[in-house]
Amino acid sequence: MSKSTAYLILAVFIIMTLPFFFITIPIVIMMRNGLVKKRNQVDYAFSGVDVTLQKRGELIPNLVESVKQYMSHEQNTLKEIVELRNKLTNVKSDSSERFRLENDLSGLLKNLVVTVENYPELKSNENMLHLQRTLNEVEEQISASRRAYNASVNNLNNAIQTFPSNIIAVTNNFNIKPYFAAEESLKTAPNLKQLFN
Repeated sequence: MSKSTAYLILAVFIIMTLPFFFITIPIVIMMRNGLVKKRNQVDYAFSGVDVTLQKRGELIPNLVESVKQYMSHEQNTLKEIVELRNKLTNVKSDSSERFRLENDLSGLLKNLVVTVENYPELKSNENMLHLQRTLNEVEEQISASRRAYNASVNNLNNAIQTFPSNIIAVTNNFNIKPYFAAEESLKTAPNLKQLFN
């Protein structure tokens, strides 16, 4: 092979491989950056949920203390609420166990609010009314934060599971994130009939 033929083959090889470097590598970089941004958005959305859950956690002791004075035979519910709140401090923040405990706590708080309706003197107490309003606001904020979190998780999970970004996801250890999901018991409406007996 002559020197000119070797240069010609080298030139053809370079011309053939240049598109790979100028097209493929930027695409790979853009896909990886997109996955990182989606993962960061999930973390950001979860921090929003976490902040509102912490706000609710700080509100619970005040609520329990206000209710405790009036509801002596509802002590088991109050005790369960306090125990769940304490368990939540020891659970990994983005685990499915945390999501389950938060759902349990939501159910107990919902039952407590319904039970409070049976105590006219408690229901009309100014402090209790303020706590109920605040709890309702916090629950709405938690609901909105969970929706934002689930939307972010959906975007990330779609990117992790669809081609070609799934190849980048596997090679860079991106994992599917769990959704916040309501438990079946929380999907049923409270029995309001018992309030009017």
